[in-house]
Amino acid sequence: PNYSKGLQSEHERWVAEHLIGGPVFITDYPLSIKPFYMRLNNHSSSTGEETVACFDLLIPHLGELVGGSVREERLDVLSARMDQSGLGGPEYEWYRDLRRYGGAPHGGFGMGFERLVAWVGGIENVRECVPMPRWPGRMLL
Repeated sequence: PNYSKGLQSEHERWVAEHLIGGPVFITDYPLSIKPFYMRLNNHSSSTGEETVACFDLLIPHLGELVGGSVREERLDVLSARMDQSGLGGPEYEWYRDLRRYGGAPHGGFGMGFERLVAWVGGIENVRECVPMPRWPGRMLL
């Protein structure tokens, strides 16, 4: 893996299985590989590169179980990041307004429920934990 390119799923599994031997949190990813809405850290990494306040929880055999971040609440920093990402047009002004008129510091995360079931149940393939499997030509709703 390359620091400025992030971890692929096989890297995530290897870290949790072989390097750590269990669940592990990876934090403070490089700014260059993460979305504009993640909060810029006040400190740099050991390489001097800017990082964002985010995390991934990696588990053996499955890789990422949970991913989350603190959201950028500082309007000046958010505007600069949006401009750098090519999102500076008027169609995104509503997003800036969320911070301009009283945004509070906050964060969020997402967890793969099927991955959690697979990990707790000791199931190697997450596809065996999908409650409503679907494929081309078949979808139950």
